[in-house]
Amino acid sequence: MYRRTRSGRIDGVARGLTVLRENGLVDAIRQHADVHDYGEVALPTPSSERDADIHIIDPRGLGLLVARVRDAVAPIIDDGHLPLVVGGDCPLLLGCLAAAARRDRLGLLFVDGHEDAYLPEQSSTGEAADMELAFALGIADASWSSRLTTVLPLVEPADVRILGARDAGLLRAGGVPSLGDRIELADGDREGFKNYGRGHAAHPYS
Repeated sequence: MYRRTRSGRIDGVARGLTVLRENGLVDAIRQHADVHDYGEVALPTPSSERDADIHIIDPRGLGLLVARVRDAVAPIIDDGHLPLVVGGDCPLLLGCLAAAARRDRLGLLFVDGHEDAYLPEQSSTGEAADMELAFALGIADASWSSRLTTVLPLVEPADVRILGARDAGLLRAGGVPSLGDRIELADGDREGFKNYGRGHAAHPYS
């Protein structure tokens, strides 16, 4: 489990892990399955500074996050268990994918209100949470990080589905291309998702 956002803030999202623990998340899951709590991934306090050349807040911390989450999740997968990773920042997805990619070709169902595929220089915030899918697909340049270049890309466009993205207007306004020309965007309404599921039942993504 990962606690802190890469922006350096201990904000509501980052505090969510503590709140979930205090309100019995692990015990609630144990009512339905055997659970082992592996604790939290230790990370240094992140910087809140946006790198002027790389255009990302705390790029070194991003590479470290991906490596440490990967190293924490990989043994769980190797032992044949299903990891549930709870965190306060979207880029932890990269560490999880890196852990799973060591074994098999991956399929990704990306459930988010945003595509999260900005290039670093396109992002208005510099937060890696704007761009984790761009890194996973190998669209964003990661040559500045040996930790990232050794694992990226993590998924192929044909193996990704995006569910729930609602930022098409925002992307158009910013002159940022949508991933819709290379990745299928599934609608989140009940009927649309049901029909989507029928069409892809033989090709599960998780």
